Amino acid sequence: MTMNRDLGTITIHDNVPIQKREVPKADSVVDAIVDKFISRSNVGKAKYGTTLDREDWSLEQWIDAAIEEQMDNILYLQKIKTIIVGKKK
Repeated sequence: MTMNRDLGTITIHDNVPIQKREVPKADSVVDAIVDKFISRSNVGKAKYGTTLDREDWSLEQWIDAAIEEQMDNILYLQKIKTIIVGKKK
């Protein structure tokens, strides 16, 4: 169940319409992640000029993108591990 309440389209500076939604506070960890998701979405939209609502990718393209992201995550985790244990591979 979501408690988010859609506040509709609100126009901000530069006459750019954006969707706003009310998100209730949770705990500090959840709040930080929600903020990061919103920030990441904004960065992606600015960088790529689109959102995940895009419809120009095939299912295979979405799968390939997800695979590449997971491969990057594995590399990041390995790097973190080498830093923690003090080894370079």
